Amino acid sequence: MVALLSSLDFTLPLTNPVIIFALVLFIILFAPILFSKIKVPHIIGLIIAGVIVGPYGLNLLKRDTSIVLFGTVGLLYIMFLAGLEIDLAEFRKNKKKILVFGIITFLLPFVFGTLASRYILGYSFLSSMLLASMFSTHTLVAYPIASKYGVIRNRVVGMAVGGTMITDTVALLLLAAISGMAKEQVSSQFWIQLGLSSVVFVCIVLFLFPVIVRWFFKRFDDSVSQYIFVLGMVFLASFLAEAAGIEAIIGAFFAGLVLNRFVPHSSVLMNRINFVGNALFIPFFLISVGMLVDVKVLVKGWGAVKVAGVIIVVALVTKYVAAWLTQKIFKLTATEGKMLFGLSASHAAATLAIILVGYNLIIGETSTGEPIRFLDEDVLNGTILLILVSCGVGSFVTERSAKELALLEEEKDTAVEDMANEEKILISLPYPEITTDLVDFGVMLKPKKSNISLYGLHIVDDAAEAQNTAGKGKKILDKALSHAAASENKINPLIRYDSSISNGIIYTIKEQQITDIVIGLHKGADQKVFFGEITENIIRRIYKTIYVYKPSQPFNTLKRMMVAVPPEAETEPGFTHWVQKVSNLAKEAGMKVNFCGTEKTLTEIKNITQKNNGALQALFTEFTNWDDFLIFTRELDLNDLFIIISSRKGYNSYLPQFNKLPYYLSNYFSRYSYIILYPEQLETGINMADIQQADGKLIETISEQFGAINKAGKYLKRLWKK
Repeated sequence: MVALLSSLDFTLPLTNPVIIFALVLFIILFAPILFSKIKVPHIIGLIIAGVIVGPYGLNLLKRDTSIVLFGTVGLLYIMFLAGLEIDLAEFRKNKKKILVFGIITFLLPFVFGTLASRYILGYSFLSSMLLASMFSTHTLVAYPIASKYGVIRNRVVGMAVGGTMITDTVALLLLAAISGMAKEQVSSQFWIQLGLSSVVFVCIVLFLFPVIVRWFFKRFDDSVSQYIFVLGMVFLASFLAEAAGIEAIIGAFFAGLVLNRFVPHSSVLMNRINFVGNALFIPFFLISVGMLVDVKVLVKGWGAVKVAGVIIVVALVTKYVAAWLTQKIFKLTATEGKMLFGLSASHAAATLAIILVGYNLIIGETSTGEPIRFLDEDVLNGTILLILVSCGVGSFVTERSAKELALLEEEKDTAVEDMANEEKILISLPYPEITTDLVDFGVMLKPKKSNISLYGLHIVDDAAEAQNTAGKGKKILDKALSHAAASENKINPLIRYDSSISNGIIYTIKEQQITDIVIGLHKGADQKVFFGEITENIIRRIYKTIYVYKPSQPFNTLKRMMVAVPPEAETEPGFTHWVQKVSNLAKEAGMKVNFCGTEKTLTEIKNITQKNNGALQALFTEFTNWDDFLIFTRELDLNDLFIIISSRKGYNSYLPQFNKLPYYLSNYFSRYSYIILYPEQLETGINMADIQQADGKLIETISEQFGAINKAGKYLKRLWKK
């Protein structure tokens, strides 16, 4: 054993890859735990840990190519997550705010940074402009904190992300221009080439990538393959961005925006993306940032201290003023203003890239032969200290603001949550082929943070001769449970034995007080036997909201909803409920939705969607001629989800044309994914509760009459005796 240990190399910095990786993993594990004890955000804990073990600390680890590789992956991962998790509808809605904030948070640091560098630090005009462009950038180091507290869909988070794109893009273009001027290499050809290559990059990512992604997701449903594919697309986009002459982080962010529609926020794939990033890649990036910091620069002379002080003060103060001005212009809350500052205060990736270019740019040499650098060592050391201080300030402010925003959103949604808690969703799981499709749809009906209960039901037919029927049912439920668990959702499994499958489902719905029922269209659906006897019995006897779902492709590959709404649908009791469900479904999946109905009905739908889903991308098309139902075949695309709002016979919104739906759907819509939605309606006809109540009153009346007769009999008996 001693001989084996003596053969291992423990010289510093460590070179054994096994020991290095083990040490980094333990840092990722214990640094957040230890620093949380003293109320320090876990991000700062990882950066400080990087300082301690890095080449300027204990020198346990060298910032070699492996650390740089994982650190770069972590940075790109942060930008990818920012694009993936952003609320696209909210992002589009706030595009003016994003543009204004991006301009302010770039111009203020750039102008005051140039003046401070020129007249306080004494650098040349070009050097001052390059240094000031570094002040203007910011890195979303604190973004994982916002993600942890679940406030990433707040408008200021989208503004900070959009501002990052604007500031980093402009700053890096300035870097190319200024470094070219220093080398006297900038020409009109340079700008034409950069412009054309950027346009080609944007066109490839925004128009070609979605086609490739949709094709892959339609054909491969293995979660591991999908994750590897997504990661490959992110780094391909990053490479294409670099090839176009812009920064790789821009490519990663664009990849996130493209994949946003294909990765639902409550899906298995999203859960895996978040898990791997937060567990490995992002912590590696933060540790690698810490390893850059050399705190000993403070004792290297007043020059470094002076430069560091000016850089830190100008960078933080101008970013704070930019956030404050944006808050006042758009009347944001004080907490949102602080959140905006916290996310935009951190300097890391682009900052370091700009300074290293300036530091490595040789513009001459002294009489003794020493190189004259565009930016000297004092600037490099001051920038490294800025990274440490700004990441610390940004993380502390973001942590505090995110807590306040999370509490405010919780209070705002209390009433909605109380209503949602009364909802219960049942997914009927008869056979394994579409189990995952039905589970995915059921999970999408449940808002991400809500406590709505999900139930998975399988009925075992008592009359079935096969001995392994119960075993098959258990396998189906196990498959549903594991699929839901992979996306951090819980399904309550229900298995029931009944001689009638439809009765088993109906009694379960009543016993569990289910509000929404998801049913898959049966295998042999055609124009003669479309729903099947089981589904028809459920629709006829259950008056809650029912979704009959027929998937033709994975839900995340759909790009638009077309909703056909009959006249008088707004008079049904379940109208508001299904409109909210469809709207939330579209919003969570990042799909546009087109409601088609009468003017009166569309007005009511518009009122509900604007009140509850202001950022929903909705169109409202007037449609009244249900005899011309086949017009939808011209309007629909194969990647659309067609939702038909139907009705049970005898109700306000029922149309005779509904009798033709099986024929139309079987013959003309077989290649489409569609849902036939039956809204909640009042139960009519014979009501057993009323009968029981009437029976009770009748018995009570008869009892009273018998009592009166008995009293009369006793009275007559007494008279007879007399």
